[in-house]
Amino acid sequence: MIERYTRPEMARIWEAGNRFRIWLDIEILAMEAMVRQGFIPADALARVRKNAKFDIKRIDEIEKRVKHDVIAFLTSVAEHIGEDSRFLHVGMTSSDVLDTSFAVQMRQALTLLLRDARRVFDVLKRRAFEHKDTVMIGRSHGIHAEPVTFGLKMALWADEMRRNISRLKRAREVISVGKLSGAVGTFASIDPSVEEYVCRKLSLRPAPVSTQIVQRDRHAEVFATIAVVGSSLEKFATEIRHLQRTEVREVEENFSKGQKGSSAMPHKRNPVLSENLCGLARLLRGYALTALENVPLWHERDISHSSAERVIAPDATIVLDFALVRFHDIMDKLVVYPERMKKNIAGTHGLMFSQRVMLALASRGLSRERAYEIVQKSAMEAWRKEKDLAGLLWKDREVRSRMSREEFRELFDGKQYLRYIDDIFDRVF
Repeated sequence: MIERYTRPEMARIWEAGNRFRIWLDIEILAMEAMVRQGFIPADALARVRKNAKFDIKRIDEIEKRVKHDVIAFLTSVAEHIGEDSRFLHVGMTSSDVLDTSFAVQMRQALTLLLRDARRVFDVLKRRAFEHKDTVMIGRSHGIHAEPVTFGLKMALWADEMRRNISRLKRAREVISVGKLSGAVGTFASIDPSVEEYVCRKLSLRPAPVSTQIVQRDRHAEVFATIAVVGSSLEKFATEIRHLQRTEVREVEENFSKGQKGSSAMPHKRNPVLSENLCGLARLLRGYALTALENVPLWHERDISHSSAERVIAPDATIVLDFALVRFHDIMDKLVVYPERMKKNIAGTHGLMFSQRVMLALASRGLSRERAYEIVQKSAMEAWRKEKDLAGLLWKDREVRSRMSREEFRELFDGKQYLRYIDDIFDRVF
């Protein structure tokens, strides 16, 4: 399913061709730095630049024999550059190439995810202003509470997406670190200036200190961020699923012409897109757990993290890319039913005004406990008999003794609940 909808830009980041191009860039940039230091002759660099290339099929063929991907790559490149291959990979270890290139790939992927997240923010902002005054009931524990607006709900989501954008920026910064410090991070056979030069050219920072690898707490933070963003999307999608339930039906995923919801029941219009996102969020949290387990490695390095990262890095970034694009499309086409929202508000016969009446009674001399007791008694009767709360309350002598009929009626003005919506929007946007 994912492959059918994945944007080619994200998929290309994890293709072998892109990975090997970055590896070759790192090797040549290291040579450039060594030429500047006088360690390698400039004419050798010129020849390598002219002739260096790789053959993916040949790399695979060599790797089957040597059982080492970087050696297979270097052997393939050496077949094109000949004797000058002795100037490649000088003083470096495989993880210098692997971890630095991995940082470049993750940076590329996070840049795309940031674009996706900004598009989601934009569509949520548009829908927020579109429905700023579309009144609906707010719910706590799934039960009617007090009125909100659908636009306010969208503003809440947009604010959360803004935080997710900040998180993704932070993740890109955290992962943008490379290392060319040798077998155990001591620069035993390579000058630190080479690392600084290569990283600068690749828009990375040198790791202040490393072992054979860049430390995996960085990667864990990135995958945790991806999981958080996915969990936000699940939160939004879950709300859409609740609001699309037949008994609620306040919003609905767009149901396109020719679409079918069930092989058995022709009437079905299911929130399948939102359900997809909820499932994918579970995957993203699983990838984050794997990344956390990659943090503790043996001594200066073991290889237990490597196999896991080859799966979770492309999977997590592709899944989140897919999820963000899908959620943008859901929100762009989401059908909103304001009249149904009004009908649902009316369905609880004024119960949403209970707090206002209680506070009014308390402000007029009753204890809060007594005011609560009076309002709750009528509220429970309204639930049981589906009667209007206002009518039941006005029959209570204590209520009538504390306020005039006009004052009582004003307590059931729904506009009072929404008088600060504009202020909230100013704070969000």
